[in-house]
Amino acid sequence: QLQLEESGGGLVQPGGSLRLSCTASLFTLEYYAIGWFRQAPGKEREGISCISGRNGDFTAYADSVKGRFTISRDNAKNTAYLEMNNLKPEDTAVYYCAAGGQLLHSRCSGGRGGYWGQGTQVTVSS
Repeated sequence: QLQLEESGGGLVQPGGSLRLSCTASLFTLEYYAIGWFRQAPGKEREGISCISGRNGDFTAYADSVKGRFTISRDNAKNTAYLEMNNLKPEDTAVYYCAAGGQLLHSRCSGGRGGYWGQGTQVTVSS
């Protein structure tokens, strides 16, 4: 049924970069706000970024990633992205995207939500 799919994770050394992608095959994401979350072993899920629906004119970031991560969207490709730069070992986690629902910031609004992907593993290690 309705589902998001994340991709782009992998193993990277500290200081490296990755770009994660989030897409939906069964519906359009255009009117949905999109959020990125991560969960490390033994930790609760942490909201790290979000972007408002349609034009994506608002973005927000958690302090832990601000200045290093950038969220964006390309509605023509029905895809949202999370570019991660200057990665640290503390960034190691499974990364998830979500459409609609409760995201990082109240201004990341748009679309009936609660849709999640399967997650993609990001490991930062030397």
